[in-house]
Amino acid sequence: MSKLSLWEDVVQSCLKSEEAFRKALKQALEQAHIDTKTFSKLSEVSESSLYKILSGERANPRLSTYRKIVNALKQLEGAEETEPFIAIIAARPTLDALEKRYIQIQGHQIRLKEYAATSLEEVIVAAVRAQQEGAKAIVCAPIVSTTVEKIVKVPVSACPVVQCRQPILKAAEAAASKIFYE
Repeated sequence: MSKLSLWEDVVQSCLKSEEAFRKALKQALEQAHIDTKTFSKLSEVSESSLYKILSGERANPRLSTYRKIVNALKQLEGAEETEPFIAIIAARPTLDALEKRYIQIQGHQIRLKEYAATSLEEVIVAAVRAQQEGAKAIVCAPIVSTTVEKIVKVPVSACPVVQCRQPILKAAEAAASKIFYE
């Protein structure tokens, strides 16, 4: 089982109890090497509110406060991508042959982010990592696509090699259309 990121740990802990949330938030701030004043500016949660949450003086902060805290932790960890992207999981030679780094679909420009993999295990790891990094969809080989669909929550598109000259781009366009039609 993989180790949770700081923000994931905080989210998991808030489902357990207020005390678990407080401890996880304190630990996350320590691990990120950030003081309360700086985190207050980053999260847009007042310093006094953060101190009250961390001391246990304020029970049950508002949902909007939780969101601000979690989003700030995501930002600290670089978990949020600035632009939408589709993960392309394939062998390195296939990735090197890609002619485009972006596709245009329904007026949206979507980046194609490469993940090299040469075995089923590597594809699974890459798919999970891509989803954690914020992929909006995943493109992979047909032989692994059904397995990938079972473990991720984003749309998966297979890339049939006989379909066209640049099958990965066609599959990426199909994946992108799934994003905007859902």
